[in-house]
Parts: sequence; structure tokens; C-alpha cells
Amino acid sequence: MTARREHRLVFLLSVAQRRLQRWIAAQTQQSGVTAAQSGLLFVLGQRDGVLMGEAGAALDLGPPGISGLVDRMTSANLIRRRADPDDGRAWRLWLTPAGRTALAQSKTGLAEINARLTDGFTDAEIDVVARWLTSMQSRFPREDE
Repeated sequence: MTARREHRLVFLLSVAQRRLQRWIAAQTQQSGVTAAQSGLLFVLGQRDGVLMGEAGAALDLGPPGISGLVDRMTSANLIRRRADPDDGRAWRLWLTPAGRTALAQSKTGLAEINARLTDGFTDAEIDVVARWLTSMQSRFPREDE
């Protein structure tokens, strides 16, 4: 029987995340939209008018995180925040025309990132990686879950 290979997964994940974030940050300087902002643009691209709390949950952000992100994106005229007509305490988020333009640019950027991430791997291999990364959400839930 052969010994199981030690993969140092935590180290590899950490290095991969830092390098990917640095690469994305460099791209962000060109587009002017951060990765977090792109995430909210994608959420609104699928469901314009979503409740602010639902957007936060979709991005794995707590109330302070989504609130700050929404404030920055509202100031940048990428989104609009309106009170929910059924619950005056809740807010709904809407894309502006500038936000729709930024969403289209973000989609192009995401296609480039995904192409770089998947280059040299089969669809089956990427399916396994995606399944493994997705499982992290249930194996290591947020503290409030």
C-alpha cells in the first residue's frame, strides 16, 4: 500500500486566493469596478430590485458589509436604493444605466478569469473542483448560520 500524498490544501487555497485577488485588483484598476461590486452587479443582473438583505446573503455578507457596499455603489451611481413599498424598513436595490454598463464589462472580465482558471483542465476536473469548493460552505458555515 502506498502512502497518501499530502496536498497542503489550506496553504494552496491561501496562495491561490491571494494571487487571484491581486490579479483581479490589477484588472479592477482598468475597469474601476471592484470584485465585490461586480458580485452585486451580477446579483442585480439576475434579480433587479432584490432586497438588500437578500443581496447580502447571496454575496455571503452581513448587514454592515452589504450596507457599506451599497453605499459605495450608490455614490458611484452604479445602483439605486429604494424603500420597499410593502415594508418601509427594507430596501430594494436597482441597477442604474451606468450599473448595466459596468455589469456588461464585468461579465467580459469574468469570462477572461474563468478561461484562465480552467485552462488545461477537463470539464470533469473542473466539476470536481467546483463541487469541492462549494462543499466548503456547508463544512465551514458562517457563525450566524
